Amino acid sequence: MTLDAYFNPDFTWPKKLIYLLLAFLFLLFSILMIFASTQILVPRMSSRQERKEALTEKFYLLVQLFYEMIISATSVMTFACSYVILNHIYTLILRGEGSGIYAQYFLKAWEGAGDFILLLLICLSCVINTILDHLIVPLKKISKEEMASVRMLAMFYVIITLVCLNIIGDESEYSPVMMYYLGLMIGRFVYFDASFADFANAIKNTVMKLPLLILGLLATGLLCYLGFYLGYLLERNYYIVGLIYTHLFFLVAIFILHHTKILQKIFPKIL
Repeated sequence: MTLDAYFNPDFTWPKKLIYLLLAFLFLLFSILMIFASTQILVPRMSSRQERKEALTEKFYLLVQLFYEMIISATSVMTFACSYVILNHIYTLILRGEGSGIYAQYFLKAWEGAGDFILLLLICLSCVINTILDHLIVPLKKISKEEMASVRMLAMFYVIITLVCLNIIGDESEYSPVMMYYLGLMIGRFVYFDASFADFANAIKNTVMKLPLLILGLLATGLLCYLGFYLGYLLERNYYIVGLIYTHLFFLVAIFILHHTKILQKIFPKIL
């Protein structure tokens, strides 16, 4: 396998537009599921107007939490994908498929400071996450506590995805990546000055948002499967690269939907 395998020359602009349309459809389906759950979660009230306001508030909060989970999962997955690509380049150089002074510099850096490079990639993924949910798709309805729990949920999201990739037989090695994020999750739940109440509250906040995790995995998983089935994504490629493509298209759909304010024009009439 060479670096050319990361790109599909047959994935033309018309096909990209079709895949973006599919991403829109899966995103809209996810939002409809959130809308249906909102009708169940919000209790009936004496005033119809009061319930309508509560439904609207809950609906847009859940939608933004869903957006944040996809954004966070994509940011985390960029780290995992970067690790896979860098490790693949390292393997190619060892096989003699790469030469030159830059290849030797990379070889020495990866062998001598690979762990520090991985930590740097984690920091970069956090920076990407912050840029996305504060500047590109600003999510103003989410509190800091809710954002922290959703970002934790995104780590579960990526770990579940990596476990699935290992099960289906992807040739990449994801164990180091999973260990890093397992360590971060344990550190998030159990830290040196945490009380049992803090630990229980962190677990509760994460468990309460598990339906968003399941919905996100179903939506992006089915979209990714369609991408491979239609030939837009390459099976000879690492599967995680296809997943990154899928999440990027999903993010573009979120960006357009968020900034065109289509939901605000449609759902108030329904609510």
